[in-house]
Amino acid sequence: MEKEKYYVNIGDGSISQMRYQNNDDFVIYASMQDIALLRSKMENMHGANFDSYIRAHIPIVPYHNDSANDEYDDNLTEAFRMVYELGDEQTKSHIKSMGILSDKHL
Repeated sequence: MEKEKYYVNIGDGSISQMRYQNNDDFVIYASMQDIALLRSKMENMHGANFDSYIRAHIPIVPYHNDSANDEYDDNLTEAFRMVYELGDEQTKSHIKSMGILSDKHL
């Protein structure tokens, strides 16, 4: 599998081979299968975020019983883990400095 260079911005969910605006938070080298899995994680984050938004407008459901929040967090952690594993040295250093991944993910 040939790996190509991609620019990733987890905040807005963008993955691109073209550098533009602020999409270059992280640089990774990935195969098409890696990109498909990373996109899936980001789409799951988006869906869980929407579900959390809906739950927030239902006052009888306690916020700490929000499985969508847990799903979002799990997918976010998995996305950062993937970006760390596929990233260049600067990307790995940046993610380490953020402290978002525990040692078990590094």
